[in-house]
Amino acid sequence: MGKVILTGDRPTGKLHLGHYVGSLRRRVQLQNEGDYDKMFVFMADVQALTDNADNPEKIRQNLIEVALDYLAAGLDPEKCTLFVQSQIPELAELTTYLMNLITVSRVQRNPTVKTEIKMRNFEANIPLGFFCYPVSQAADITLFKATTVPAGEDQEPMLEVTRELVRRFNQTYSEVLVEPFIMLPENATARRLPGTDGKEKMSKSLGNCIYLSDSANEVWQKVRSMFTDPDHLRVDDPGKVEGNAVFTYLDAFSTDDDFARYMPEYQNLEEMKEHYRRGGLGDMKCKKLLNSILNDMLEPIRQRRHEFEKDIPEIYNILRKGTEKARETAARTMDEVRHAMRIDYFDDAELIRSQAERFANK
Repeated sequence: MGKVILTGDRPTGKLHLGHYVGSLRRRVQLQNEGDYDKMFVFMADVQALTDNADNPEKIRQNLIEVALDYLAAGLDPEKCTLFVQSQIPELAELTTYLMNLITVSRVQRNPTVKTEIKMRNFEANIPLGFFCYPVSQAADITLFKATTVPAGEDQEPMLEVTRELVRRFNQTYSEVLVEPFIMLPENATARRLPGTDGKEKMSKSLGNCIYLSDSANEVWQKVRSMFTDPDHLRVDDPGKVEGNAVFTYLDAFSTDDDFARYMPEYQNLEEMKEHYRRGGLGDMKCKKLLNSILNDMLEPIRQRRHEFEKDIPEIYNILRKGTEKARETAARTMDEVRHAMRIDYFDDAELIRSQAERFANK
């Protein structure tokens, strides 16, 4: 059995820095290192529809946005398989079978599901498709026999559901599915990047995102208004770096080389933090440093995106080819699943022979 990566995003809008540091940057590194036998990256449009069923046009329009962000960030369709979830009907079939192996109460205990339900105000009226998306996600992972899923730490409860379903399937039928393991970002700060408003998570719905495709001016406008320490009113005031979004972003993105280039009075971020804590360092100076670092990182991504935007039909062609390739893998796994569950009736020559014999002897 080979080493397989599977990961993806909901196409509900352009990708932002939270996506980038949470998993996208790592995906590109893993793709280029070549240590994995296969890598699947998909647009989870079925999952996106679980809470956008009345607005499919939102998904339709943003599919291309996510594809452009993938390619601009450095994902290479020659090295990884890019595909669209809804175009793999085997995913729906496997989801149905896995639903029989988990209880409603088990899904209800999932803390990620609880958080998502509360965030979307679904407490009183939860769409069944949304409630069942942990099972759908398990199907996404297991259909491609993924061994590794790069994701933020908030997805660990989802991965545990998947592992439980794999064990239940394999014990009930036979050893077909593979238990996946999460690959967290190497930088602990990047595991859950806050929004520019200092709230716990960067989210399109909260309007607190910096997008990979934002212009340099848009990035500066957002950085300039970022949440810092509300008690740091004057430059001379001592400041807190804990819970200060600017310093959280600097933790996630800055390097010692950045300080040598833009702020040589400090050797590294720790020296800058100490100055901020004792007072004498203004928020605007910190924000200007962060803005320079972010725009240095985003500029080549913006340039590549502009190039890809010149031939949109080719982007759809890339997705079509990737989806066809992914479906070949999906079909092979489903053949094994049906055989394990003994529902491959038409391919089971021994079943047909024995049944013919049984009825002939009546």
